[in-house]
Amino acid sequence: MADTILIFDTTLRDGEQSPGASMTLGEKVRIALALEAMGVDVIEAGFPAASAGDFEAVSTIAHTLKTSRVAALARAKTVDIESAGAALRGATCPTRIHTFLATSPLHMKYKLNMTPDQVLSAITESVTLARSLVEDVEWSAEDAVRSERDFLFRAVETAIKAGARTINIPDTVGYAMPLEYGDLIAAIKNTVPNMDLAVLSTHCHNDLGLAVANTLSGVQNGARQVECTINGLGERAGNAAMEEIIMAIKTRPDLLPYRTNVDTTHIMGASRLVSGVTGFVVQPNKAIVGANAFAHESGIHQDGMLKHAQTYEIMTPESVGLSRSSLVMGKHSGRAALRDKLTALGYRLSDEELTEAFARFKAIADKKKQIFDEDLIALVDAQRGQADEAIRLHSLHVTCGTTDRPEVRLALSINGQIKETQSTGTGPVDATFRAIGQLVPHQATLQLYQVHAVTQGTDAQAEVTVRLEHNGTTAHGSGANIDTLAASAEAYLQALNKLQAKVQRIGCLAG
Repeated sequence: MADTILIFDTTLRDGEQSPGASMTLGEKVRIALALEAMGVDVIEAGFPAASAGDFEAVSTIAHTLKTSRVAALARAKTVDIESAGAALRGATCPTRIHTFLATSPLHMKYKLNMTPDQVLSAITESVTLARSLVEDVEWSAEDAVRSERDFLFRAVETAIKAGARTINIPDTVGYAMPLEYGDLIAAIKNTVPNMDLAVLSTHCHNDLGLAVANTLSGVQNGARQVECTINGLGERAGNAAMEEIIMAIKTRPDLLPYRTNVDTTHIMGASRLVSGVTGFVVQPNKAIVGANAFAHESGIHQDGMLKHAQTYEIMTPESVGLSRSSLVMGKHSGRAALRDKLTALGYRLSDEELTEAFARFKAIADKKKQIFDEDLIALVDAQRGQADEAIRLHSLHVTCGTTDRPEVRLALSINGQIKETQSTGTGPVDATFRAIGQLVPHQATLQLYQVHAVTQGTDAQAEVTVRLEHNGTTAHGSGANIDTLAASAEAYLQALNKLQAKVQRIGCLAG
């Protein structure tokens, strides 16, 4: 349909390039399934030639999904394109090879060391090869915004002639202004003679905070695919945020008379999933998905809300999947009620997962008077993050105060065996992390430690995020618990488990 905007999500590729945002294979599959459930049209699953891990992720996702199209990124090199084709071979869903080459004078001279004619030849060769492997090929002009327009037009025409059916115009360094970017899209649409054979796409970075504005300007001027990420995740200042683009289209049909295939009620669930997996906490004032996006503290605003919600809310919380129920579950609630509630929150748990979630729920309900939706979300996300951990928290006892040096007694389950130790530290968190280091010797350094309350009240669960680094490799972990120190230990252990998976064995982390 002419008025349909295709959503191309690159959270798993461009989003993962954010320092510290690397994901395990299982986490990537979970996110891909969530994106497919949302109705995302194209999911860029990775860069197969970059690593064996990326190749496996693209292949696994392509053999797991059913309806969303899976894209694999490739440079304009034979080895890259053949690797992308191999990763997509035998897929159970539609596939696409997304290949790119820079077209700006700056990139051609200093990065590629190629003449304009050599670039045009490389475009023809790479797109032709990609088209021989898959039916759907997308071509991107890296640094398009800083390219000379006449040459960019020739490059686009060349790519379409070679078989590309999606043409992406990236603002690679987040340099463009909205009017400028929209004018570029319109110029390509109206000037390139064979542009009617392909779909124009946007890919805007947020270095000047204009990624979404540029994207929407591109749409208004003829783009019919937008490349974006959940929560605006991405290298440097990030990418255009999917949730902001979709809700802008949904909320302002007077200026944006288009539609998408995305079910917007999945937005909050996807945002929380990506935040939990990457450890990138969403800022409270983030549009659409921030904790304050539908909060009202001003007396004037509260008065207006009580009289009519639309006085200060241009969209409903329910439209993005945010439940407003308060007390939803209690210690007398049963398994069936928990399953129904989690289903309403967008979680589909196996019987085994439900059994563990129910046990965790009961443990919280015995200590906490009110159980909110956010408590259940944190509970399930923490459980899933710990599902495959070889090292798990067994027990933790901490003694501390203003006059005594903190002391910790810690027991861990390491590959099924319980090991115990005692430690002290400058504070209870330091003592806890030192105790973990005694049982699991390593040289990883702590890069990030942050805590926030899941809900209000002194009995709120604490959600802790930890990031560890070792020899340039980073991993994050998250934990949620009414006991902040227990949550801290769980987050640290999850990060350590991820580092272990990356270097294959704990011994590689030692010394």
